[in-house]
Amino acid sequence: MSSLNQLAAAHRTLLVLDTASARTQAGLIQPGHPPAWTVSEGEANSTLFQCIERVLGGRSVQEIDAFVFCEGPGSILGIRTAAVALRTWSALRTGGAPMYAYRSLDLVARELVRRGTPPPFNVIADARRDSWHCVEVRSDGPAPLRRVPAGELAASSAALFTPAGFRAWTQPPRPAQPCAYDLAALFAALADADCLHPTATPDAFLYEDPAYQTWTPEIHRAPTSVR
Repeated sequence: MSSLNQLAAAHRTLLVLDTASARTQAGLIQPGHPPAWTVSEGEANSTLFQCIERVLGGRSVQEIDAFVFCEGPGSILGIRTAAVALRTWSALRTGGAPMYAYRSLDLVARELVRRGTPPPFNVIADARRDSWHCVEVRSDGPAPLRRVPAGELAASSAALFTPAGFRAWTQPPRPAQPCAYDLAALFAALADADCLHPTATPDAFLYEDPAYQTWTPEIHRAPTSVR
């Protein structure tokens, strides 16, 4: 795991992309320059490249040395839109491009800890099917991301927090306090946090690899009448 400051020291330019929420966020990190951030409301398929164009200010994506992106949890469509763009840019380069990922709820949990929010508490986002993505924060710090049934959160007495701008299809099992999901502020506060991991194949975060079963088709024939 690496921090944003470590990556900025190792690479001359970093492009940060976050499409996990209803706001597309892009940032350009360069040593010796203040970070440049831009935000756009709306679906990532129409705002992602607008944000990239604005934050690069006429520079080509091919001039970026390394990429950082949010792999989730959050909008699957938005995250995969960014992931496809990253894979395409990497494929166009000889030897590819260094890429690093972070997780949205982990970032929020770390910031709440930094602010002195008393544990235990949970940072959650809707995972559908009556379950929630959850980072539980105990006295020893944030636990790994997991998917928990709504009933488990309802039975707990730990405070609930949810990032602003994350889509939800059901109400939280108990009242949850909204908290800001502003990448410029989060990374300014957590620039030394070891929350970034390398990835060769950017994609939306999955708890387990998808399983596939072999299907053998059967031939069905209409019954013939007996004469």
